Amino acid sequence: MTTHPAQVADFWPLHQDSAIGEQLIAGSTLRDWQEQLAGEIQDGHLIENAWVTGEDWQNLQAQPSPAALKTNDGHLLAWTGNDQAAALNHPLNSSEGSFLICYPWDFIQVNEQLVSQLKSTPNEGEISPAAHIDGIISVGKGSRILPGVVIEGNAVIGENCKIGPNCYLRGSTTIGDNCHIGQAVEIKNSIVGHHSSIGHLSYVGDSVIGNHVNFGAGTITSNLRHDGTNHRSQVRDELIDTGRRKFGTIVGDGCHTGILTAIYPGRKLGPNSQTLPNQTVKCDIT
Repeated sequence: MTTHPAQVADFWPLHQDSAIGEQLIAGSTLRDWQEQLAGEIQDGHLIENAWVTGEDWQNLQAQPSPAALKTNDGHLLAWTGNDQAAALNHPLNSSEGSFLICYPWDFIQVNEQLVSQLKSTPNEGEISPAAHIDGIISVGKGSRILPGVVIEGNAVIGENCKIGPNCYLRGSTTIGDNCHIGQAVEIKNSIVGHHSSIGHLSYVGDSVIGNHVNFGAGTITSNLRHDGTNHRSQVRDELIDTGRRKFGTIVGDGCHTGILTAIYPGRKLGPNSQTLPNQTVKCDIT
């Protein structure tokens, strides 16, 4: 499988230097998952920011080559054969599970797919008998799940992490390597990057948190509008419908929040940004 440059992506800054393929997803990287699901397709080609399910790859491979996989609204995701133009003459519509990753909140949907399908796997960390696990979890080497931790649904936890005591993880959540999730923290359906710390008494829901992020105690993300409609988020000069009824925040690498920071739904904090103690984030911070 080969990848080709993004077509319609309009990424708001999340990571400082790394490409989209390096984004943490379900314990690995987006690129690794793309290659794994493509399997042994020798003449397969993928748009760099496309997410294609294993089922859609199989359906594409079953077509006479060349052939193209497109979204229902016409965006090219992948194709077989050496001639893209020829492949486009034989289009196949994708399932709803395959799409273009155009904004950083789209990573949440990819992570949801993969973590919800997690298979039973040997855990290499230390899980306290006083923890309660109601789901399938993957725990990396050197990680500790402390007493009082409740994990509801599937979760992926990297290496050398300290989880708890007395915190609550809800599916489908991915925690990177060398992370600390503190006392009385709740994390739901989110990605927390490598070397990040979510301080005690904090809540993170339906969010993407970058690498080397530190949340001060009592940092709270809001993820639901009072009117129940989809969240919108500012990209350049336009408010974009995220398609998500529940959406918290996007936090770039190296961001630090002060204690008791409250973040409105759909707001974004740029790489190396900071908030003051007791600050309410009503607009994006870049």
